[in-house]
Amino acid sequence: MTSDATRRRAIGQILLLAAGLMVLTVISAGSVYLVNKAREDARWVVHTVESENQISFTQLQLRRAESAQRGFLLTLQPRFQTDFEEAASQLGPAITRLSQLVTDNPVQRRLLDQMVPLSNQRIDEFRQNIELARMRRLDAAAKIVREDIGRDAMNHIYDLAGQMRAEEDRQFALRTADADRSQTLAASMTGIGSGFVLAGISIFLVRRSLRAREDAEAQLRDYNLNLEATIDERTADLREANDEIQRFAYIVSHDLRSPLVNIMGFTSELEELRGDIFRRIAALGCAATSASPPPMVAGGIEPVLDGEDKQLSQDFTEALGFIKSSIAKMDRLISAILHLTREGRREFEPVRIETRELIAGIVATVAHQVAEAEAQIRVEPLPAIVSDRLALEQIFSNLIDNALKYLKPGVPGDISVRGRTKLGFAIFEIADNGRGVDPKDHQRIFDLFRRAGTQDRPGQGIGLAHVRTLVRRLGGTMSVASELHSGSTFTITLPINWAASKRNRES
Repeated sequence: MTSDATRRRAIGQILLLAAGLMVLTVISAGSVYLVNKAREDARWVVHTVESENQISFTQLQLRRAESAQRGFLLTLQPRFQTDFEEAASQLGPAITRLSQLVTDNPVQRRLLDQMVPLSNQRIDEFRQNIELARMRRLDAAAKIVREDIGRDAMNHIYDLAGQMRAEEDRQFALRTADADRSQTLAASMTGIGSGFVLAGISIFLVRRSLRAREDAEAQLRDYNLNLEATIDERTADLREANDEIQRFAYIVSHDLRSPLVNIMGFTSELEELRGDIFRRIAALGCAATSASPPPMVAGGIEPVLDGEDKQLSQDFTEALGFIKSSIAKMDRLISAILHLTREGRREFEPVRIETRELIAGIVATVAHQVAEAEAQIRVEPLPAIVSDRLALEQIFSNLIDNALKYLKPGVPGDISVRGRTKLGFAIFEIADNGRGVDPKDHQRIFDLFRRAGTQDRPGQGIGLAHVRTLVRRLGGTMSVASELHSGSTFTITLPINWAASKRNRES
């Protein structure tokens, strides 16, 4: 070979070696960059997981505080107050940590700024309710809980927490995709590189990033399991408190009957004494005027009185009438409470039910009322379900009875019962063309002992509350769609195949 050829070959080898070195350097630099980026992306994935977990933890402390407050109001046991103080003390640090985690996200900061004052407001309200209960002002505390004061604020907090969790889920999806993409590119570039050591280090770093991500996901699963366990524990506490309330209501309503019977007996004695008293007043009046004894009404029970004596007799009779009507109302309320507590303890038994036949039987029992109201009840084909027969009879009987009770005067009543299935659930609709319900009263009509609209029909305000409780125990939901003077449609959604074991334990 000539010197020129040798020189050209040497130059070519040097250029080829330089090009290879440059390619290797580029590959190495790119691999290092992509590995670092994958690590950074994995860190952000872990950050997102930690943020979502902190949101759940913060919401859990607020739920713990609410559960402990309700438990204290129901039982006055100090351990519930201790639980409340512990939850309230952990809520502040939890919110502070959450604020640190979401400082990089303006959307989350805005949502958190709305959540913090609402959370503080609810904690103050819970503490005020506990203080009222400690001062034995149980009526005031019970009124606050019964009227669900602050429920809008709590719902708003849950909505904000849901939005924050949705934002973190969105960030998690984006950051996971970025991490996957970075890891894929890093792995590809590492495979292309000829440096086995550099390739091994890169693969090691990528795998370590994957392990960190898997550890973060496992940690998230553990946190979710712990959250579910804590919620189950609080649910058990509330269930125990609810059982105590049922026993208390049964005992109180049962014991109230004894003084009520005494009042009824003494009222009857007062009614008998009234006739004797006014006969003597009439006799004294006759003796004073030397007049003949006053004539007696039919049966000789009551003399005919004049002037102030007559007015006094009427006032006495009216007062006794008020007492008797109040006794009758109290007796009905006590009977209603006893009925509800007994129903709350009954275990449901699932059987297959042809709902069209069941409702047809209910319609047959109210045929006389239908005829009097000049109404018609149309029962369309309905799906068969597995559920508790007695509970279904109570549900549909109450709704059909209400539909007949609240028809518009002078308008022929039209009541229809229809049903369909969807995604494993049976949906029943009971519609009428009656007087309807004002939209602002849609929630009120489901509250115990509360009624809406004109009170010109007999009732104690427990029917729909009892119906909704039965529907929930059967694993379903209930809603109403109605406008004043435009009829009502009650919608009940029940599982087609309901298993009693779980719900009976929860009830």
